[in-house]
Amino acid sequence: MFSIKNLVFGIAIFFLTMFVGIYGVNTFYQKAPQYDDFCNQTLGNIYFNNSADCVAAGGVWNAYQGQQKPIPAEGYCDLYYKCNQEFTDAEEKYYKKVFLITLPLGIIIIALGALVFGLEFVGAGLMFGGVGIILYGVGGFWRFADDWLKFTLSLIGLIIVIAIGYYFNMRLRKKTNPSPYL
Repeated sequence: MFSIKNLVFGIAIFFLTMFVGIYGVNTFYQKAPQYDDFCNQTLGNIYFNNSADCVAAGGVWNAYQGQQKPIPAEGYCDLYYKCNQEFTDAEEKYYKKVFLITLPLGIIIIALGALVFGLEFVGAGLMFGGVGIILYGVGGFWRFADDWLKFTLSLIGLIIVIAIGYYFNMRLRKKTNPSPYL
């Protein structure tokens, strides 16, 4: 039977499950890399007119090609190139580990919601929370993953969720209709 109170409970459980999962990962796992820890913000005010000076300062020279030059130089110096690369590499490693933590955590929570809790709003809230935790992990790592990995992980997740759903519905059917012939 549908109840507004149960809907509100389910939504509250959904959000709180997500918060517990996400903040739990953030609390017990290391903090995400911060841009300022990799790139010094004062580098942007230094200008170079040639590649030798740029490279000597630790930058990467980018030559203008067929573009109207905004300054008399033949290119520009990107002093942030190396630190941006280091930051991006650190982000990729971090979010990959967060993803590898949140994916099984979310699947476990979905399974708990489907298989353990008899109150429908509790189970549904937990299941939505598990999905939210998975989306949190996917959101950070997905931009770094290759298409084959995205496909494989999506396929595995789909198979697991279908299996849980099938098992849950078969178990529910046996409880409501114990006859083996129906």
